[in-house]
Amino acid sequence: MKERRVGIRELKSKLSECVRDVKSGATIIVTEHGRRVARLVPEAHTLDERLDALKSAGAVSWSGRRLRRLKPDVHPRTNRTVAEVLVENRE
Repeated sequence: MKERRVGIRELKSKLSECVRDVKSGATIIVTEHGRRVARLVPEAHTLDERLDALKSAGAVSWSGRRLRRLKPDVHPRTNRTVAEVLVENRE
């Protein structure tokens, strides 16, 4: 995948060109005074594409196994609903 650095001023003047490049698969790093401030990446359409993008960005890690169901941490003491308890506390 092609990556390109663009300053904010250049991005303003060449926005259509930058969007066209991103649509074709390029990544554009937006800089301000030489510092990275944003990244333009192609929109992922499928779940697998979105997960791959998150993995490559380091935002998530997953072994591919099914997740196990978690048991709730809180157990109700009575059969009342949360709404009933809230109404009672407001009175």
